[in-house]
Amino acid sequence: MNEPAEPIPVTRDVDWGTAKLLPDVDRPRAWLLTVEGSPQSYVDLDDPTHLEFEYAQRVAHVLDAAAEPDRPLDVLHLGGGALTLPRYVAATRPGSRQRVVEADRGLIALVAEHLPLRHGSGIEVIAGDARGELEAAPAASADVIVADVFGGSRVPAHLTSLEYARAAARVLRPRGHYAANLADGAPFAFLRSQVATFAEVFAHVCLIAEPQMLRGRRFGNAILVASHAELPVAALARRAAADAFPARVEHGPALERFAAGAGPVHDAEAVGSPEPPGGAFSVG
Repeated sequence: MNEPAEPIPVTRDVDWGTAKLLPDVDRPRAWLLTVEGSPQSYVDLDDPTHLEFEYAQRVAHVLDAAAEPDRPLDVLHLGGGALTLPRYVAATRPGSRQRVVEADRGLIALVAEHLPLRHGSGIEVIAGDARGELEAAPAASADVIVADVFGGSRVPAHLTSLEYARAAARVLRPRGHYAANLADGAPFAFLRSQVATFAEVFAHVCLIAEPQMLRGRRFGNAILVASHAELPVAALARRAAADAFPARVEHGPALERFAAGAGPVHDAEAVGSPEPPGGAFSVG
């Protein structure tokens, strides 16, 4: 009997650079997606609940805490990559309706060919600009908005402003949650401005990040969570503390101190997240 063929890497030029799909030697049908050398997504086709990246685990905590277990959600994903989190929601909350906006048509085609979605996943993938699709979405149509958009290794400026935050608030249902993957390092000018911007629009905001990152000892990811309703901070803190790389939830007075002196940012002065230091997120 023939042994199954070893998976081989796939390299393809997409709209925003060179994408690679790299097989994980330890998991038979798991793949790492990189674009221009920066890790974008990790997907295990046999186990969509396996989340390799710490930031994805933290966004999953928000998705898990957004409603009682197993209840289907309506989720709008801004940024698609290899569809790690949409696959996670489809596996953990069957019957969910999910719309994914990805600007890179070449990347959409690559993922559809090599990492196809399961039949009946409830996931719709469209090509488009995240801000434009958000502004076109029906009011009060999403239980959760997940923003994981990086142009290269930076969050685009037009997804950081007060006007953008207001668009997200319009699309969310009254008890809905917004969760964004952001990246910054000390002195946190970008991250502090994002906290101030979303606090201007939403009644409740928190950050989920590793303590070392929040102390300014390294550049890294932080998940910004916002809602008009009270956030499940205790549940998020328990889940984040139990991760392999424990994180903490910054909220209330501590978050106000973190963002002290920062103000909301409008479209006219919005800037993207800072360029990561050399090698911060790249792989060979």
